[in-house]
Amino acid sequence: MNVLVLLPVSAAQRARLEDAAPGATFAYATAADAMDEQVAAAEVIVGNLPPARLACARGLRLLQLNSAGYDDYLAAGALPAGAMLASASGAYGQAVSEHMLAMLLSMMKRLPAYRDAQRAHEWVDLGSVTSLSGARVLVLGAGDIGTHFARLCASLGARVTGVRRRPSEPHAPFSAMGTFDELPGLLPQADVVASVLPSAPGTRRLADAAFFSAMRGGAFFVNAGRGDLVVAEDLVAALESGHLAGAALDVTDPEPLPADHPLWDAPGAIVTPHVSGWYHLPVTLDNIVGIAADNLARLARGEKPRNLVER
Repeated sequence: MNVLVLLPVSAAQRARLEDAAPGATFAYATAADAMDEQVAAAEVIVGNLPPARLACARGLRLLQLNSAGYDDYLAAGALPAGAMLASASGAYGQAVSEHMLAMLLSMMKRLPAYRDAQRAHEWVDLGSVTSLSGARVLVLGAGDIGTHFARLCASLGARVTGVRRRPSEPHAPFSAMGTFDELPGLLPQADVVASVLPSAPGTRRLADAAFFSAMRGGAFFVNAGRGDLVVAEDLVAALESGHLAGAALDVTDPEPLPADHPLWDAPGAIVTPHVSGWYHLPVTLDNIVGIAADNLARLARGEKPRNLVER
């Protein structure tokens, strides 16, 4: 089995991958400098090689992504015939949820405004703040990342409701579980609405003027899923009107966000450049290597890989 690894792995992580598939041949590169010959020879690719470069990978059995998202690989012909696609779902929960919580708490405690006052050398009291203790948090997407975020919020005293596509019984850390059909009734109850939804036909532009109007006045919005969930002009309008107290975005549409985009200067907005889920937290790369190693071992045993994407 020929394996092409496109991750910035350490010696220990290389050993973990190679121990999972004894006898396999491993090559290491980056997505930018991988040679066509390496791609053509690969039966397994670990990492997000651009779909346009996969045309020559005719012997590909498995593309193991380093991302939880996979929408770029769903188009017809994106993968060679017969190739399987596996995501890195489960690798990002800690990193993304901690980033979301940090952004949320900074809004609730007015920290960006105090930073502005510090830079202006102004000793000023900006007034009342809010807390997660006793807050009602609505999490759109109750998978790995959503569950991690819900656990963090619940540990600070919040009551967390999850939202999934299909009805299901609530489980810790969620105190309740709803569906997308129930969103109109759930949004007005929440002090915080946080989304970790992937990009899909049913989620694109879901957060529009009607969505934000349904949220209660003074609520906070957090998005770390996909930027195309949000109709940006509608979010800006909800912030400028004062209906929402703040919005924290680690994802936008488009990315990068143009320098003249109104989201940069919208009152109460915090924007980070899609950095919550990269390798800035070392455990994230460890988790991805673990998923890849497990799938290499499964392939070697003739078993079905985990995190397979249905196409």
